[in-house]
Amino acid sequence: MRRLKAANKIYKFQFDTYQRRFRQPLQTSKGTWRVREGIIVSLTDESGKSGRGEIAPLPDFGSETLAQGLEFCQRFDSTITTAKIYQIGDCLPACQFAFESALLNLREKENSDSGIDLDYCYLLPAGTKALTAWQELERPYPSTFKWKIDVLSIAEEIAIFQKLVAALPPKSKLRLDANAGLDSQQTRQWLQVAEASNKVEFIEQPLSPNDFAEMLSLSKEYSTAIALDESVASFNQLETAYKRGWQGVYVIKAAIMGYPSRLLDFCQDKAIDVVFSSVFETEIGRQAVLNLAAKLPNRRAVGFGVNHWF
Repeated sequence: MRRLKAANKIYKFQFDTYQRRFRQPLQTSKGTWRVREGIIVSLTDESGKSGRGEIAPLPDFGSETLAQGLEFCQRFDSTITTAKIYQIGDCLPACQFAFESALLNLREKENSDSGIDLDYCYLLPAGTKALTAWQELERPYPSTFKWKIDVLSIAEEIAIFQKLVAALPPKSKLRLDANAGLDSQQTRQWLQVAEASNKVEFIEQPLSPNDFAEMLSLSKEYSTAIALDESVASFNQLETAYKRGWQGVYVIKAAIMGYPSRLLDFCQDKAIDVVFSSVFETEIGRQAVLNLAAKLPNRRAVGFGVNHWF
């Protein structure tokens, strides 16, 4: 991991919690999400320059909880050292990401994402609301959309899907996200429907992470791509999936993947097919992830078209 080349500096340290309520509850196969909570950390060096990072945990994906992130922050009175930041355990990946992001922000002071040339994938609401929600976005309409499946019955969702692909702009692509909720038969059914439509960029995590071997087999059987998400929710899982031969898409939630420099090294060294995806972080965490995405040649649309959810 290419850590920042600096002595063991001491930084003034502050943190604040936040809550952001969704405009409408986010429905997934895992349940309903109404409020995003997190922690903003701030580091200030001896010259008075400050950098910020964000702890945006996602326990359903294996990260620490908000309470665990808060407990870590409370261990320090008003200062923290570079050494302590790089001693954060892998059981606190969102904390690792936040504190190194603050160091990077302090050092680089990179521009806002307005200067980063990235395409965005926009998250649609589940169910029939997707049929009209995309029309409420600003023109020109985005070229990539994401739709959560396995919220209703598969028959209901396939019927909605057929209407949705007929309604979306002609050149647009759709990502179907099952959040590991499908079984083998349902996955095959969706892959067949997707191939017939010629509108699906990939199906995201159709099966449980425990069914890696089957997803690997299906990825070779169908032309529609399969993307891993829950299967690569941690850096260790990412390394394992690569070693086991995954050559498809990796959906990476960088804000819960640990130190950003380590993640960037891996993505660059292995030249994997990456989609960076949001965990509904604030602008602070969002900017840190987009800075990472801009450093890679891969130009799939990033999964950050989510601001309309707040």
